Amino acid sequence: MTSVLYDVPGPRAIVRNRILGVVTVLLVAAVLAFLLWRLIDTGQFSARKWQAFSYTTVWLNIGEATLRTLAAFAVAAVGAIVVGFVLAIGRLSDHAWVRIPVGAVVEVFRAVPVLVFMFLLYYGLPVIGIRMDSYWAVVIALIAYNGPVLAEVIRAGVQSLPRGQQEAGYALGLRKSGVMRLVLLPQAIRAMLPVIIAQLVVTLKDTALGFIITYPELLFYARYLGSQSTYGSPIVPMTIIVGAIYIGLCLLLSLVATVVEKRLRRSARTPGVAAMHHPVGEVTDTQLIAVQQRADRALDGKAGPNDG
Repeated sequence: MTSVLYDVPGPRAIVRNRILGVVTVLLVAAVLAFLLWRLIDTGQFSARKWQAFSYTTVWLNIGEATLRTLAAFAVAAVGAIVVGFVLAIGRLSDHAWVRIPVGAVVEVFRAVPVLVFMFLLYYGLPVIGIRMDSYWAVVIALIAYNGPVLAEVIRAGVQSLPRGQQEAGYALGLRKSGVMRLVLLPQAIRAMLPVIIAQLVVTLKDTALGFIITYPELLFYARYLGSQSTYGSPIVPMTIIVGAIYIGLCLLLSLVATVVEKRLRRSARTPGVAAMHHPVGEVTDTQLIAVQQRADRALDGKAGPNDG
């Protein structure tokens, strides 16, 4: 008995797979236990290492750094989505003079790492006399990388739709802009929303690269506090707290995306939307076609004597 992707394992293979699974779990548990023991042995969980977090000022600074992270992410996310839509429409253009240059821009910008963009904007532009604030260097770098990635996601969503959707839009008399705006893009966004949200989560995490160009975001403050010998250099405790904050932000973003996706699906199934496709109450499509054919024959009968 076989499946589509691989042969179904037999009794021996099942036993072997279970043994490998148990061994793997034990090895991972042993590595984690060793790391935990080393942290305890070096005093990373001692009261002195966590003393810094008993001060209100430290938590206020963590809150401000988190807000700076969210400020950079919010602008970068909106900018990346806008740029992604523009580039996706350009990639789907029927005109080669638009499609080819936009495609080249997408491929080049997708291949350049975010950190390289940040270095070019923050350290490269001053060479030619242009100085940019670290905040805008982070935001523009994130937009420059994530915008083309989202463009490919949106383009893939549009091209994955049945060709009949586009042909139906043209049959209704819509131009390509109308077909794209009213028919294709709404369906593509609903289909690719999980991928879009996953890329936005990557954008949120990439804001941490801003600490390299001295942008005072969450990781920058974590590194600063972890290097303070006054508090016992709490590197590991600060890393745990910052990691928990990043995990919480990513989970919150995923929750918002889930709520938006459910609302989009619910709105797509409402009777009002379905009624737009069949504005005539109980009349079927076959009856409408028959009525149209009779009307065409009547017009041909009237036009015949005049033509003779």
